[in-house]
Amino acid sequence: METQRIVVGYDGSVEARDAVDWAADEAARSGLPLRIVYAYQLAWPAAALYGSATEVLAADAEERGDHTVRDVVEHARRRRPTVDVTGVATHAEPAPLLLGQTAGTRLLVVGNRGGGGMSNLLLGSISQQVATHARVPVAVVRGRSAAADGPVVVGVDGSASTDAALALAFETAAAREAEVVAVRAYSPPSPVVVPLGAVEADERNALEASLAGWAEKYPGTRLTAQLAVGRAAQVLIGMSHTAQLVVVGSRGHGGFTGLLLGSVGQQLMHHAECPILIAHRPPDH
Repeated sequence: METQRIVVGYDGSVEARDAVDWAADEAARSGLPLRIVYAYQLAWPAAALYGSATEVLAADAEERGDHTVRDVVEHARRRRPTVDVTGVATHAEPAPLLLGQTAGTRLLVVGNRGGGGMSNLLLGSISQQVATHARVPVAVVRGRSAAADGPVVVGVDGSASTDAALALAFETAAAREAEVVAVRAYSPPSPVVVPLGAVEADERNALEASLAGWAEKYPGTRLTAQLAVGRAAQVLIGMSHTAQLVVVGSRGHGGFTGLLLGSVGQQLMHHAECPILIAHRPPDH
């Protein structure tokens, strides 16, 4: 199915409002409609044991959910009047609800923290489910969410996700008229084992091989290839201080091992100073 919209998760928190603002700006930039999704749950889950109480609480939760969505939809429309904005409030668990929205979606957007239905979106199982199982790119809005200058930084490691990350980075940078900085991080072995010059040459060759053909495909977008010595998480976090976006693949190896499921991903999502885009390869890959 052809992707044709941007979907953002909302829960009423300040962080989620930042995510909505970022998503609205991205929708205006790309010419796509925006769908705001709010997951709510009963204030007293044990009420399910009591039929009449459940009905009252469910009606109240539905009314509050609808009111919350109407408010945020109007906010997004005021921010970006040219964008077609719709919203939905649903009694559901947030991660499955968001993952169920991916059909016909080009980009799924979440905030870095929240309350209510999206509580701890990036701190526990919800974040792992969304980041790991989404079939479309995921934007994690955090840090300098309104940043409109600086490069689009993309982590490159030669893994199967590298092409998906590069494609997303170039597409995003072209729309923003920004530079792409492709960085490969590595930790050299002891010079007693392998000469440092030889290691650097091999790493540079690997980086150049990963980038082959991309500059020609996007001739209007400046590309800078950069090698960095150090741990991948610290390299990307450091670059996020001046970037407007950091793009990574959903899986990696070498310098970016465990990017989403291990310590590197956790550090990036906790400490990056700008929004993060997580690229996913198409389902048939």
